Amino acid sequence: QVQLVESGGGLVQPGGSLRLSCAASGSIFSYRPMAWYRQAPGKQRELVARITGGGTTQYADSVKGRFTISRDNAKNTVDLQMNSLKPDDTAVYYCNASPSCWGQGTQVTVSS
Repeated sequence: QVQLVESGGGLVQPGGSLRLSCAASGSIFSYRPMAWYRQAPGKQRELVARITGGGTTQYADSVKGRFTISRDNAKNTVDLQMNSLKPDDTAVYYCNASPSCWGQGTQVTVSS
């Protein structure tokens, strides 16, 4: 059983940056694909970025070139570096360990 705890959310102005971190406890972290999802008010949860155990990454079109997902298998962490943030990036961001293990979420608000 993997447990996930997110941190790093907050309020940032448009154009700013935030770094989200997800700490995982449990076994076989290094083999599991990990991902960040987000859910804005009134919208469905959507995939933001995904990274395999070997480091292959995948991004939603809306964040390509602005967000970077990374993982440290030695530390059991997966991070999401978010640059050039836009108001549309406002959402609760969730860490996911494939297939169905979720963190509690962290709020990201992009507003002036």
